[in-house]
Amino acid sequence: MNRRDLLAAALAAPALTAFRPPVAGGTLVELTQMTSAHVAPRDVTVWLPPGYETGADRHPVLYMHDGQNLFDPARAPFGEWGMDEHLVRLIETGQVRAPIVVGVHNTPLRLREYVPATMIAALPGEVRADLIGLYGGEPLSDGYLAFLTGELKPLVDRTWRTLPGRDDTAIMGSSMGGLISLYAMMQRPEVFGAAGCVSTHWPLRIERLDEGRLEAWREVVVRTWSRVVRDGLPDPATHRLYMDRGDETLDQFYPFFQSRIDQVIRDAGWGPDRFRSLVFPGAAHDEPSWNRRLDVPLTFLLPPVS
Repeated sequence: MNRRDLLAAALAAPALTAFRPPVAGGTLVELTQMTSAHVAPRDVTVWLPPGYETGADRHPVLYMHDGQNLFDPARAPFGEWGMDEHLVRLIETGQVRAPIVVGVHNTPLRLREYVPATMIAALPGEVRADLIGLYGGEPLSDGYLAFLTGELKPLVDRTWRTLPGRDDTAIMGSSMGGLISLYAMMQRPEVFGAAGCVSTHWPLRIERLDEGRLEAWREVVVRTWSRVVRDGLPDPATHRLYMDRGDETLDQFYPFFQSRIDQVIRDAGWGPDRFRSLVFPGAAHDEPSWNRRLDVPLTFLLPPVS
């Protein structure tokens, strides 16, 4: 191991600072303020499925963004996903393989870490400059992926009984977390074999534009997204991709984008066994809505072995 690798390993080795069993089952392990050579420090919450401590099996791993919103309502100001409740039930009924879930907490740099750098680079100059101004600087997503794949994943694979290969490693998030999940699979197809993109925030901005500017903005952004996704998609024979949206609050603005992206993906040869894009009527852009439909992406991304 060279000097740079030794430094990275040292930076990525936080103490396991707390153990708190979630109500539904399994065990939570807290990695407090994990440092990195690529991004700012952050907490990481790891959920071990029921029976992990007394078993010997190896487990697939699901990496998730906005990790503070997954398990504990006390940490989730807008509601929690209820990952432990859903997974305990799905494992007991044999609908999913029992995963280890790695919840990576966000930081004040969330927007810059989650926006795909290739997308920003591909935008026309004026639109790109506008977004960089809104986000407070250039994208940091490549550094975030370097942290996930070069520091966090090796630590997780060393510490717990994982199935470390591509076919057993998935990534999922919502809103901007949906964007970075897709980007992770496109940029690191050898690492992530499946991605879940929930209420994916294709428009990139949330403030209102007047009708003329809005129409021009949408067309520029969706054309650019279409090129970036088309050029970056991995092989559908070896990967799985889940996308969805609601039709209330922020999600009501997504059909224009999602329908175009869906077509790009299908044109690239992704059939229904490998790509799913769903609409949930009445669902809003919030954690309670994502909690209510969480079974759907989990059973698609973590199907039982046939």
